[in-house]
Amino acid sequence: MRRREFITLLGGAVAFWPLAARAQQAGKIPRIGVLWHAGSALEEQPYYKALLEGFAALGYIEGKNIKFEHRFPNETPELYTRMAAELVSLNVDVLVASGNNAAPFAKKATATIPIVFMVVADPIGLKLVDSYPRPGGNVTGFSTYSPDLIGRRLQLLKETMPGLARVAVLVNPSFPGSVANIEMSRTAAAQLELVIQTFEARPLEALEPVFDGMAHMGMQAVTVHADGMAFQGRNLIPKLGLARGMALCAYSRETFEPGALMSYGTDQIASVRRTATYVDKILKGAKPSDLPVEGPNKFEFLINLKTAKALGIDVPSIMLSRADEVIE
Repeated sequence: MRRREFITLLGGAVAFWPLAARAQQAGKIPRIGVLWHAGSALEEQPYYKALLEGFAALGYIEGKNIKFEHRFPNETPELYTRMAAELVSLNVDVLVASGNNAAPFAKKATATIPIVFMVVADPIGLKLVDSYPRPGGNVTGFSTYSPDLIGRRLQLLKETMPGLARVAVLVNPSFPGSVANIEMSRTAAAQLELVIQTFEARPLEALEPVFDGMAHMGMQAVTVHADGMAFQGRNLIPKLGLARGMALCAYSRETFEPGALMSYGTDQIASVRRTATYVDKILKGAKPSDLPVEGPNKFEFLINLKTAKALGIDVPSIMLSRADEVIE
């Protein structure tokens, strides 16, 4: 082979070297930007820990072969915009976005840097991707969405609380998916012959008067949907409901454990850990458009008998037998 042809072929090969390999050749450590939704790493637990565990399981060590840039916007639109822009200006190799609010801001900030979202309820409805199997563009990730989740929660709540008739739906008006969640709640409630009433709350300081309004209107139980406000208020919301004699149906183990009566939803911690696998693939040369969005594959039904006793609820034995875990 002539020298000129060899150099041409070599140049073409270099252009297709995986990103991580090129970075290693140049002595560069891959930099990962993470746009969270809460106000600090502590507030993001257990997801913050789970994400780092996911990378550690793949052999990544902070400062040695990977660098993280974390940003905590505290569910504030102005901070989402500024912090997403900061991470883009740092020219991070991959941008990870946590939750329904963070992901749209990340996508708006860049059309070139690969984005991997996690714990997003409806990536198609939020216009993050074209479809699950073929995301298109520079965005892919892990979704918690299942079309029957909201209806299933209401059904399990009614079966757990014999005589249930009136249910409050607590929503965050700043969450882009609130309208769709409300419509799904109304459809499911009509089929179950339940009366539902929507209550808006944002910020957390507004929750107490909202719960007073629920009690005044005779609500017997409360459901929350997966969004940043419900996660940030996971320790407060069950207490407010319990103090007013209202049971809470949560959407994940993390929002259940502080004192909800029950929860039905996806294993979000496992999903967050898996986020690292897509970042790893992208660093090794994969394109986000070629990585299908991964939906939930494990659902958990949890019941807290201590909360049930405090509310005077006699949980049917059939429901206890169906639960994945019962806290006594």
